[in-house]
Amino acid sequence: MAEKKKTKTKIKKKITSGVAHVVSSFNNTIITISDENGNTLAWSSAGHKGFKGSRKSTPFAAQIAAEDVGNKAKE
Repeated sequence: MAEKKKTKTKIKKKITSGVAHVVSSFNNTIITISDENGNTLAWSSAGHKGFKGSRKSTPFAAQIAAEDVGNKAKE
């Protein structure tokens, strides 16, 4: 029998405030939520959400990525 691997559990932190960094280029939009020290809590991008090619640079793709990173940060 194979040995069972131990999995790490994610530790939930109580964060009261954070900073949203938005990098918008002609090709993609990357959104990062970090704490006051600059440690990344959650990130998302238009390409990460499945948009390819020129659709990554649309405002709709940026909106979907922003909603995704907001939901990740809430968890």
